[in-house]
Amino acid sequence: MTRPGKGRRAVTGNGALEAVRERASSCRACGLWEPATQTVFGEGPIGARVMLVGEQPGDQEDREGRPFVGPAGRLLDSALDEAGIDRDDVYVTNAVKHFKWKPDRGGKRRIHDKPNWTEVGACLPWLHSELALVKPEVVVCLGATAAQALLGRSARVGELRGRLLTGELDAAILVTAHPSSVLRARDEDRATAREALVSDLTVVAELLSDSHQTRRLAG
Repeated sequence: MTRPGKGRRAVTGNGALEAVRERASSCRACGLWEPATQTVFGEGPIGARVMLVGEQPGDQEDREGRPFVGPAGRLLDSALDEAGIDRDDVYVTNAVKHFKWKPDRGGKRRIHDKPNWTEVGACLPWLHSELALVKPEVVVCLGATAAQALLGRSARVGELRGRLLTGELDAAILVTAHPSSVLRARDEDRATAREALVSDLTVVAELLSDSHQTRRLAG
């Protein structure tokens, strides 16, 4: 599997999505652009059957300008691989396109700070554009912020995770935990949390497999 930063192209096959990416690079709809290094737009192939939506870029993503290239991205890669989904075949993005952070007490590290609803709302047009252009069959919401952005503010991971949902999107929606929550889990709980993430992603892999088989039989 190709790993982040080692050959994957940002967006393939669609000038319209490149144009949206370019417009997003100068977005000033909220104040998050100012302390961030850059806008971190989604990446992956047009026509990807799966779109993964996280919360926001982290420190490493902000510096490199690409989604899920840090520790959470590496864990996501391995979970996708175990579930039977090639990350190179999916479109990966975030609900919020700028890194929201605050300095640690020593002022040397940038610490993740959860985006508020106004900031999420400011970025929704970019996410909706990605959805309209990529046209995935399944959208995987990684964590509460992504779920609430697409399903409403009352969405809760614990109540919805692992089930295929329908909503206003022309795609099935599956809610699961964000890979960063697996990394934050206590040592004794981390393996179980990772297994649960893989299990949820396997639901997506099985849906894709069933859909592919149905199309073969119909053809």
